[in-house]
Amino acid sequence: MRFEKWQALGNDYVIVEANELPFELTPARIRKLCAGHFGVCADGVLLLSRPSDPAHVADLHIFNPDGSEAELSGNGAREAILYLRRRGWTDEDTFAIWTAAGEIRPTITGPQTCRVDMGFALLTSPSFPSGSPDGRGELSAGGRVWRFQHVSIGNPQCAIHVEDLAELEALDLPAIGPGIEAHELFPNRTNVSWYIETEPCRVRARIFERGVGETLSSGTGATGAAIAHRLRGGAVDGQTVIVALDGGELQVEVEENLQVHLTGWARTVFEGRLSKEFEKELNETE
Repeated sequence: MRFEKWQALGNDYVIVEANELPFELTPARIRKLCAGHFGVCADGVLLLSRPSDPAHVADLHIFNPDGSEAELSGNGAREAILYLRRRGWTDEDTFAIWTAAGEIRPTITGPQTCRVDMGFALLTSPSFPSGSPDGRGELSAGGRVWRFQHVSIGNPQCAIHVEDLAELEALDLPAIGPGIEAHELFPNRTNVSWYIETEPCRVRARIFERGVGETLSSGTGATGAAIAHRLRGGAVDGQTVIVALDGGELQVEVEENLQVHLTGWARTVFEGRLSKEFEKELNETE
């Protein structure tokens, strides 16, 4: 079984082509494949297959390391997009791929960079069924009350503004993140980002990702923070918001109608093949 390991701002994925798989990717197999020390060690798996719709270059399924399927990942999508170009699935600079969140349209901007049309963000969604039209809410978790902005950008985001950089850096995300991710307000769980404006059109954010935990970066998490920042008056329509994450920076453009474009880099780390022994172990895992 051939695979490639890619990373974008420290958010790392195993990329596998469906025709390389000798077995179905079950949740238990995904957990074992992504495990540190015992597996390849990754934040998830990107499964690419030939498209069911000829208008798309490929179908992309995104799996979290806990075995659950994510609708979308901004970092994972860029890794898959650049992989497709490098592996010859397309020679076009602009094309479309399918995800569980729907169609996304990337434009290759360099050997390791691309700009992705992420579609339209929503402030109301089934992922926050009790939410108001503006997506704002309040919840209790980790011993305190949090005011948040709900954003759906293919997957659910809970963006929380904090008062200063010192507070942001002091947050114990592994302690407080699970209570927000799995809060009863969010029947599908949620991704969480905490952010603060550091300069005009520039924010610093930290991410607790659904099914992953605290992570160095998240493209959709950065998008949620950028949209929340804009809704607070931090940017005007079409202005690029720079989101600084633990793993690096992403550029997020948000239009008045909440159409979003995400720009950033991704690169390959290594490629390889699983050993016959590990393949057998995976195959025997249900």
